Amino acid sequence: MQELSLSKVYQVLEPGPVVLLTTAHHGRANVMTMSWHMMVEFEPPLVACVVSSANHSFAALRASGECVIAVPAVELAAKLVDIGNCSGRDVDKFAVLGLTPLPAALVAPPLVGECFANLECKVADSRLVNRYNLFVLEVVKAWTDPAQKHPKTIHHHGYGTFVVDGETIRLPSRKP
Repeated sequence: MQELSLSKVYQVLEPGPVVLLTTAHHGRANVMTMSWHMMVEFEPPLVACVVSSANHSFAALRASGECVIAVPAVELAAKLVDIGNCSGRDVDKFAVLGLTPLPAALVAPPLVGECFANLECKVADSRLVNRYNLFVLEVVKAWTDPAQKHPKTIHHHGYGTFVVDGETIRLPSRKP
């Protein structure tokens, strides 16, 4: 074994696919790229995510208590990087980057039409926001695009490096 720099730990524990987080505040929708999230519970589905207080989306999520997690396929990889490299303070990312905002059923932030899944969320627990910028979200409505067959997700490995979802394997498991 060789020592690994602590600044690179996140590269070996990436939490899941790169997703988009949409918010709406003062009548304006925004979208950001997010990699720091994880499932917390199955039913109701709870997702924990970290949104930096430096991000424009942080204030909107904190104020409104709702968002959409949109899950893109690899075909949107370049747009994901572009979304992450600009701020909603300065740019209407939906317009500039050619994303389609679709109305959600239970929250104000829009779904992203180009994504294969969209999860409407409400903040369920904000006790760790002040200390860690960590929101616990409850998924209150979920959508999938049946036209996108077998989408491949991308996973951030740091410093501009991504991995594309790979081969599917099936192994026997005990079901409760």
